[in-house]
Amino acid sequence: MGGTGRTLWLSFFARLVRYERGMSAMPPPESISAQRAGPVGDASALAARWTAIHDAAAVVNSLAGLAPEPLSRAARGFPAAIAGAGGQRLAVAQQGMADLSVILETGIRALLSIHGRGASPLAAARELWTEFRAARDALIALAPPERRLLG
Repeated sequence: MGGTGRTLWLSFFARLVRYERGMSAMPPPESISAQRAGPVGDASALAARWTAIHDAAAVVNSLAGLAPEPLSRAARGFPAAIAGAGGQRLAVAQQGMADLSVILETGIRALLSIHGRGASPLAAARELWTEFRAARDALIALAPPERRLLG
């Protein structure tokens, strides 16, 4: 990866870190189950995080040598669907998205390190891509079926 590509990825990580630092801590699960998320505010915050996750996944996809994958309708509609569901589904989705962000960030750093040493990150990137898709699909499955196709 040339200097420009590396600068682009580092810029992406700086944005992701700034976003993560701006997020407030999640309330305890017992308080979440009693509240219902407001669809506008929560959906826009979730959408920003969801977009950052997919930006990171696009980096992995590229390092894996795969063709870009368009977002499904269910994936596009996930932030609004899960915000509308609220409660424990929302809490689990928020935690899952936070975990997936960390996994992708750590994975991309490792892939860039492999590439920087002159080795091919292709196999590792393909494994990370497979793990991302499984985690993303599991998150989407958290949304109630009647809300999954809102995108």
